[in-house]
Amino acid sequence: MTIVLGKLSDQELSRVIDFLREIRQPFDSGIPGARADPYWNIVLELVDCHLQQVPVTITMLIEMSRTNYGVANRLITRMIDDGQILKVPRSPRHKTHLLTPSDDLLKAFVDYACQIKSHLARTFGLRTGAEADEFYFGGSYFARHIIAPVQGTDIDTSALRDLRFLLHDDNYFASMRNMWADFRTDIGRMSSFDLYPLPKLFEKVRNALNDPSTAYDVVAINMPWLGRLADTGGLAPLDDAIKDAPINPLDFHPTVWNTGRWDGRQYGIPIYCTVEIMTARRDLFEAANLKFPRTFDETIKAAKALHRPDRQQYGVSWNGARGMPIASSFMFFLASSRGSVIDIPRRHESWLSTIDPRDPKLRLKSEEGLTAIDFMRQLSKYSAPDIETNDAEDNLDCFMSGQAAMAYTWTMRAARLEYELSSKVKRRVAYLPPPVDRGHQITAPVGGFLLAIPGHVEPKRKAQVLNAIAWMASPEAMKSNVQNGFPVAPRFSVCADPEALASSPIVQLVDRMARRNELNTWSRPALPAYVLIERVLGEEIYAAVFEGKDPKRALSDAEDAVAQAIRERAAHPDPAQVW
Repeated sequence: MTIVLGKLSDQELSRVIDFLREIRQPFDSGIPGARADPYWNIVLELVDCHLQQVPVTITMLIEMSRTNYGVANRLITRMIDDGQILKVPRSPRHKTHLLTPSDDLLKAFVDYACQIKSHLARTFGLRTGAEADEFYFGGSYFARHIIAPVQGTDIDTSALRDLRFLLHDDNYFASMRNMWADFRTDIGRMSSFDLYPLPKLFEKVRNALNDPSTAYDVVAINMPWLGRLADTGGLAPLDDAIKDAPINPLDFHPTVWNTGRWDGRQYGIPIYCTVEIMTARRDLFEAANLKFPRTFDETIKAAKALHRPDRQQYGVSWNGARGMPIASSFMFFLASSRGSVIDIPRRHESWLSTIDPRDPKLRLKSEEGLTAIDFMRQLSKYSAPDIETNDAEDNLDCFMSGQAAMAYTWTMRAARLEYELSSKVKRRVAYLPPPVDRGHQITAPVGGFLLAIPGHVEPKRKAQVLNAIAWMASPEAMKSNVQNGFPVAPRFSVCADPEALASSPIVQLVDRMARRNELNTWSRPALPAYVLIERVLGEEIYAAVFEGKDPKRALSDAEDAVAQAIRERAAHPDPAQVW
């Protein structure tokens, strides 16, 4: 039986390459008379460097071939002559060249990788073409078993008696606190948990990292804050402890796991992820004989058709309030226009390695930025009359009360539409990928929180604290939260669990988007300057959308203000300075 698979994403292809390295190495080193295959190594390493955007010289490739200079040089020269390897000028001012795989070689390697994935799919019991294409290589899709309920004995409670947590004040962390206390009746106390709303949490976390007397062992970090907090040295790197902790990074989608990485090191464990999507009233669309929108133009058309202010029914709801809400909306719509607040040469999950995160090249004043502002202005015509004061909670209330036909919302909040007694739209909602500017690929920002450990926690205690974090982020705990109405599990094993899949359509939507490489972390980049960028955009975009300021002027003023602050910080660095 032939299984035809779609092309792999960059992240998945990298995992295939790692797998091929791992299975070849024991043969080369353990079988008598075996030798490294220079052709195998050249192709493997050249493709991997291409994926990671690592420049490759002929000297580097000869070394990676793991054979002698003469053999490798002749082989590489022949591959260049055959058109398998291309020579690319290093730059217009250099006479030297870099090496890159040809399109034909890349295509052939991807086809080979797909066959590897196909064979493993069949080996592990995925028998049909569609089912084989469902799993993500390296994730826990093979064993579609039902995860057992979380148990209080799943973690060693010794040395955990005095743990203190600083968390975000939301339903997920409140539920996690209750679960911890329920299973730790001898040590789990409600007083061990401090929960704060988002604006106040940033200051609390920043103070906790600078002041050991606060005695917090675990802090929750909004994903875009990581660069700012890790750059000051306040967070403990976790790489040394992760290898001995009961947590498997390969069970997390790379897009999600990498939100906890900064400057090549892991500082946070994803505890929940949330994705910005569109929710739409299925009943209203069917009654009006409308298709769900896939583009900006279709969104405006649908919003106009379903806008009935005389009946207190509005076309669309979104976060338009001054400050963080409208700044986040702008960055979201900017990504859907294929723009970004900083210049990212190639938008993939290794984007951070292509820039200087402490001095990024800003792209606030751009055609994509103007497109996003124009779209927001058009949305406002068919929104509730108080849209300029709508924060995330107001936005959800508007849709949940039945007053909006569509809403842009995070999946974390969208879960309430089906579970809260006050919801007037339950079982009437379609959960959709976010519409994009015409001709662009779907992309949705990943948000959520990381659990991190302050740098002042002693190394021995750090390992114990990480074990507690691993329990909270375990498949069992995440599945329990999914079944309680929080469809935010970033682990493959949870997405593969039949009971978890059946609990919410949002789980399946986000899982499909993740495997199609439609999630991003670059639209809200976790840079040291992120909080500053958000604050400046919160004023300038509001002025452009609601106060009549010229959009070009607003974007130019925003970029100038951010650039000036970055220059001042570079000239007078102060770790305690708030952007």
